[in-house]
Amino acid sequence: MCPTRATLVTVRDVLADALSVWRAGGTAGLATVVRTFRSAPRPAGASMVVAPDGTVTGSVSGGCVEGAVYELAGEVVADGAPVLQRYGVSDDDAFAVGLTCGGILDVFVEPVSKRTFPELEALVDDIEAHRPVATATVIAHPDPAWLGRRLVIRTDEVTGTLGSTRADSAVTDDARGLLDTGRSAVLTFGPDGERRGEGMEVFVASFAPPPRMLVFGAIDFAAAVARQGSLLGYHVTVCDARPVFATAARFPTADEVVVDWPNRYLAAQAAAGAIDGRTAICLLTHDPKFDVPLLEVALRLPEIGYIGAMGSRRTHDDRMARLREVGLTDEELARLSSPIGLDLGARTPEETAVSIAAEIIAQRWGGTGAPLAATGGRIHHEHNEPSELRSGQ
Repeated sequence: MCPTRATLVTVRDVLADALSVWRAGGTAGLATVVRTFRSAPRPAGASMVVAPDGTVTGSVSGGCVEGAVYELAGEVVADGAPVLQRYGVSDDDAFAVGLTCGGILDVFVEPVSKRTFPELEALVDDIEAHRPVATATVIAHPDPAWLGRRLVIRTDEVTGTLGSTRADSAVTDDARGLLDTGRSAVLTFGPDGERRGEGMEVFVASFAPPPRMLVFGAIDFAAAVARQGSLLGYHVTVCDARPVFATAARFPTADEVVVDWPNRYLAAQAAAGAIDGRTAICLLTHDPKFDVPLLEVALRLPEIGYIGAMGSRRTHDDRMARLREVGLTDEELARLSSPIGLDLGARTPEETAVSIAAEIIAQRWGGTGAPLAATGGRIHHEHNEPSELRSGQ
């Protein structure tokens, strides 16, 4: 076994450790999952850093192939040549390296130093400041000299080069589209950035600010939902018009507590461009004077990832009638998850918060909410698998 730290760390932690080696003038091995198929244990973007002293931060497989990647990282640092390696059941050596989950991982391993990654310090600064930034790294190309070349792409500037103006322009345009939605993916181009060609593969890693969860209604259920939101990586805001209830002391895990009328706050956030397709709204007040004006705003916004409202069946029926009275259409109302959450039999605020979090996850990834033991096929839902692997071939 290679020496390791706890693997439940973020990409920020991984890059921070790589930066420590970078600042000391050393070279670290950076392994990044760039593509996954079937039941892969880690998503694209999961990373592991091997420092010169052999210590490890992060994980690419939750333990399945860490040893093999660790050895490969040492080889890459020694010879300076990046490598794209596939691990999975399609390989004769899959079980030898321990990938027994039935999935497939493409892992790109590269040396990281001031020479190979001069933009690393500025990249980490952007990530820690929650400024949107993406990296676009060449992971496959007919000319080996292109491997490992990268762009660091921000909303208003680009640093680095892939090797030609044409390639830089094409990749920048597509990478900004991924950054806008917070997605990471492999893009395919011709060797010089031709959009209809193939031969060059570029992995775009998006470091968008955390998605937002807006919890309306400063009640005991809201505290539990805020804890779940923080656990899932959301920037959590609790909002209520009643200052006696909307206090930071009552919601210690929330990133912010706002005293304002919910509909007014949401409309202002939308006007400021602070609401997007990753935003989750949890309405917990079940009071018409708050609910109806807020939902009238929320359900008419073009991009919100999840909108859920708490209440009994009777409250739900009354709420739907009131929303129709203010002019909301059936298509708009279909976006509302009400009563909120999945049917887990939840009773306590904490159990209810788990059911709400489960529904948000299921809606995000296309899950059914059914027990996995009662379903067949893939466990993990992916949106970017090539058709030949998506079909299970």
